[in-house]
Amino acid sequence: MRKSDKKVSNLIREVLTEVCEDTLKGYDGFLWVTHTVNFSSFPQSLKIVCVFETNQDITNILTGEGQRFISTTIQKAFNKVGVQLKNVSKQISYETH
Repeated sequence: MRKSDKKVSNLIREVLTEVCEDTLKGYDGFLWVTHTVNFSSFPQSLKIVCVFETNQDITNILTGEGQRFISTTIQKAFNKVGVQLKNVSKQISYETH
């Protein structure tokens, strides 16, 4: 891993840790957040995965205000560190444990 890739990796980890802590407080069934990234095309290649306990928990997020909250939280967290995600809602997926 190149030094610049390591810096980006640390930045992503720090931002998603903050997002995870904020989301854990407000949504039942939310477990953690993880990601994949191709460093040569960051931030477009960033894929964020929100992991929930059950499919019902995901349904609750997607049918309520939760999905917007999570997208907005992720967008704001990356904006704070100078990373612009152009279409954050398409970069987020929801899965079960």
